[in-house]
Amino acid sequence: KMKVVLVFVSAIDGKVTKWGDPDIKKWSSGEDKEHFRKVWRDSKLIVMGSNSFKAEHLKPLPDRLVLVMTHHPDKYKNSKIKGQLEFTSETPVQLTTRLTKEGYEQMTLLGGPKVATSFLKEELVDELWLTIEPVIFGTGENLVSEEKLNITLKLLSYDKINAQGTLITKYLIQRNPG
Repeated sequence: KMKVVLVFVSAIDGKVTKWGDPDIKKWSSGEDKEHFRKVWRDSKLIVMGSNSFKAEHLKPLPDRLVLVMTHHPDKYKNSKIKGQLEFTSETPVQLTTRLTKEGYEQMTLLGGPKVATSFLKEELVDELWLTIEPVIFGTGENLVSEEKLNITLKLLSYDKINAQGTLITKYLIQRNPG
């Protein structure tokens, strides 16, 4: 089975956007940006939503596949680079099944509350790597969008990465019976 890791940065009040702006580079710490770059470099398979794709302006590289989930993959046909940057309207289950068959060992989910929620709802996520920034926004998007979920996490590790108190946490997602 392919391991699915959900990677996010969040304000201490659970907001993953500052007042709805998807550009996290405006508020996440330099240390989190470095952590993100390392995750990006180390991941062979990255999946994200179209809003995250538009906000990040990430450049595809030959040794990794970036898949952008969108309801309208045709809108991006001019951006597609086969084997490096592709766009799909597959469901999380279809996508995970196909990529497992293609031999991928780990999928890194990099954003978008809609993408995160869709994978969590289908119980496809194995770990959550959450950077917690010591800021409070009050308004913004949550890690998951409006959906009834019942997920228990077990802390695997945490690391204080700066004097401000930014934490990188890693959680195992535990399957809840019923």
